[in-house]
Amino acid sequence: METVILAVVIAVVVLAVLGGLVVGSRRRKPLPPPPPAAPDITAPPPEPHVGDEAETPRDEPRRTIEEVDLPDGAPTGVAVEEPPVVEAPEIEIEIPEPTAGRLVRLRARLSRSQNALGKGLLTLLSREHLDDDTWEEIEDTLLTADVGVLPTQELVDRLRERVRVLGTRTPEELRGLLREELLQLVGTDVDRVVKTEPENRKPGIVMVVGVNGTGKTTTTGKLARVLVADGRTVVLGAADTFRAAAADQLQTWGERVGAHTVRGPEAGDPASVAFDAVKEGKEMGVDVVLIDTAGRLHTKTGLMDELGKVKRVVEKHAPLDEVLLVLDATTGQNGLVQARVFAEVVDITGIVLTKLDGTAKGGIVVAVQRELGVPVKLVGLGEGADDLAPFEPEAFVDALIGE
Repeated sequence: METVILAVVIAVVVLAVLGGLVVGSRRRKPLPPPPPAAPDITAPPPEPHVGDEAETPRDEPRRTIEEVDLPDGAPTGVAVEEPPVVEAPEIEIEIPEPTAGRLVRLRARLSRSQNALGKGLLTLLSREHLDDDTWEEIEDTLLTADVGVLPTQELVDRLRERVRVLGTRTPEELRGLLREELLQLVGTDVDRVVKTEPENRKPGIVMVVGVNGTGKTTTTGKLARVLVADGRTVVLGAADTFRAAAADQLQTWGERVGAHTVRGPEAGDPASVAFDAVKEGKEMGVDVVLIDTAGRLHTKTGLMDELGKVKRVVEKHAPLDEVLLVLDATTGQNGLVQARVFAEVVDITGIVLTKLDGTAKGGIVVAVQRELGVPVKLVGLGEGADDLAPFEPEAFVDALIGE
């Protein structure tokens, strides 16, 4: 009995102890975490270190220097594909067509634009009665074609006298009469050869001047073709340094016929480029040096200074053989104003009339010769590379009157 009572008491005590432990565990609250320590802003940042996830370094076999790509050379013993070598395309050298008779071959283009003048004169001269009103119409026709006042008066006076003496006027007689008088007006006894073969020295030196926009640089390139067609060797001097495109354009013209081009930095000294061009021309032993110059007409003083300096510097090598003035035939009387300015700057020796096929005012040939006292030596009759031709008075007048 006592044993039973003792077992019950022990059980009660055990249950009481266990219950107290459970209640105590439910009432106990978790303690808040301790506040973080204030960062030390004066302390340096921690040194970088390898994280726990970093892979343990592995021992690898060392490579020899022959197996390593060196920065300044190809690896030894390793095949490397070389980059393809890009070769500059070869420029095909063109052979320009001969200049002999070139104006005759181009006369059809000239006739289309100039024929109106000749036909108009022949129609008026064929009238049954040539009264004062008719002669005034003839004068107006010549003035409209930009022949000029004084040349027009001279031509009309001679025509009136010869028609009065002639009496009968058949179409053939009138055509022949008009041809003779126009030839005298244009001039057949003038030396129109471009001087490029000075005695006892090489090269001949030609300076090309004119207002930008008249086709000056293109004319210089075409003149190079004319000279090459006649068997000459040429060096081009790109002394129009104020237009970047001018030097590129001139060089392209030269490359097409195998002519060397001397050029300088953009906006560089034109006289320096001209000097170097003549120097290299002498060293290379070429026949002709062509110098393209700037044509800015902002102020006449600046133009005079610039072209005068080019002329003086070039003549340290040798005298200039030609100074060719390029004029746009379609500008008419405005072209004469430009001609006067350049004639005051340098001694013009010849005239190049461009775009003569684009105007019906062929009288500019007469007017500009009278204005400057120098002959037209070359004419441009189209956009083609070989459309620059030596001026031939007979072929020009024949185109005027439609023969």
